[in-house]
Amino acid sequence: MTEFFPDVAPIRYEGSDARDDLAYRIYDPARIVLGKRMDEQLRISVCYWHSFNWPGSDVFGAGTFDRPWLDGSMAPMDAARMKMDAAFEFFQKLGTPFWCFHDLDIAPEGDTFAETRQNVKTMVAYAEEKMAQTGVKLLWGTANLFSHPRYAAGAATNPDPEVFSYAAAQVKNAIDATHRLGGANYVLWGGREGYETLLNTKISKETDQLALFLHMVADYKRSIGFEGTLLLEPKPQEPTKHQYDYDSATVHGFLERYDLLGEYFVNIEANHATLAGHSFHHEVAYAVANGIFGSIDANRGDAQNGWDTDQFPNSVEEVTLALYEILKAGGLTNGGFNFDTKLRRQSMSRDDLFHAHIGGIDTLAYSLLVAAQLIEDGTLDTARDARYAGWNSGLGSAIEDGTADLADLVARVAAGSIDPCPVTGRQDQLEKLINRTIWNTS
Repeated sequence: MTEFFPDVAPIRYEGSDARDDLAYRIYDPARIVLGKRMDEQLRISVCYWHSFNWPGSDVFGAGTFDRPWLDGSMAPMDAARMKMDAAFEFFQKLGTPFWCFHDLDIAPEGDTFAETRQNVKTMVAYAEEKMAQTGVKLLWGTANLFSHPRYAAGAATNPDPEVFSYAAAQVKNAIDATHRLGGANYVLWGGREGYETLLNTKISKETDQLALFLHMVADYKRSIGFEGTLLLEPKPQEPTKHQYDYDSATVHGFLERYDLLGEYFVNIEANHATLAGHSFHHEVAYAVANGIFGSIDANRGDAQNGWDTDQFPNSVEEVTLALYEILKAGGLTNGGFNFDTKLRRQSMSRDDLFHAHIGGIDTLAYSLLVAAQLIEDGTLDTARDARYAGWNSGLGSAIEDGTADLADLVARVAAGSIDPCPVTGRQDQLEKLINRTIWNTS
């Protein structure tokens, strides 16, 4: 069998003094962090699409990457098998436990739906063999409901019921594939579920359709005994001007309105959070607080751009704060950290794919250690608890248990027994604490 990365040996943990640039300096899979192995805490996954489907092209120019498996002269299914060979060689050498895919990442679209379905089935069988050989597991699968022109006006939200039906059939097949491969989750991303202009859009009609579609998917999941988690992935815009799954709060409200709470959770992407005007930390904290947190697409955006750049994560502070919330909530269960990330167009060499992932994985690993230290130290929790201490007794307890109603509170204020003074929130002190913990963690 052809070796696609012949100059790269399996990546090992060598510690901070490692001389080999293709080595982990922080990520030690077997290291115990808060009672679990590091690889179990992070559940790292590599995405199939950006890493193996994208040739390094952009709207201004052709692909720049060295990717022999994307040779357009090959028969489509032969190319699909070569691509999967390359992918699983990469997964195995990188040493990551999971991967993720869209249906049309792994198999070419045929001239008919039946041909496409058969192509996917064939490649799922091939993936099953590769997974058995390497031990790599599937974090999640999904269907591409955004690339083909038929989905220009959406899939579930499309004004044409035939498009809705085609999308339903495609999702059914993708769930079947995910189920067969033992996927821990199934993701639905509404990249075209929204509008370009309100002049031709019925928002209530489209959101009702989306809810109907999601109920169908949840019903089908149960009917086949798929035990994975169903995940929705919020994003405010791009490619659609305005998407209905804008952010975690929007998704939460949608799930509540349409009686879907408990059926779906969120797959939070860091770059999508920033596009929505939030921090990654905010999106995770909101999802955790409202019981809808599921999984993570690990990446980062470019502060100068208003679109999704899918860069590899490199901010320990950013990832630490997100991991802190996740760990405080009990850690990941079915979810994981999937690298929904793209190389830069000028990173043309095949081994650049390793350098990028190693850097991102070490960032996650160090962030995990810092977050664990914050939890074990307890200073941040203590500061938070102290800020709300007034609600634990006296007036606060009376308000919460209903003993003190509005009239009683008015009377207390009028009598002069309540005269609050501002208290410091100690934001700067706590930011210093985060930095100090980052600097002192090893």
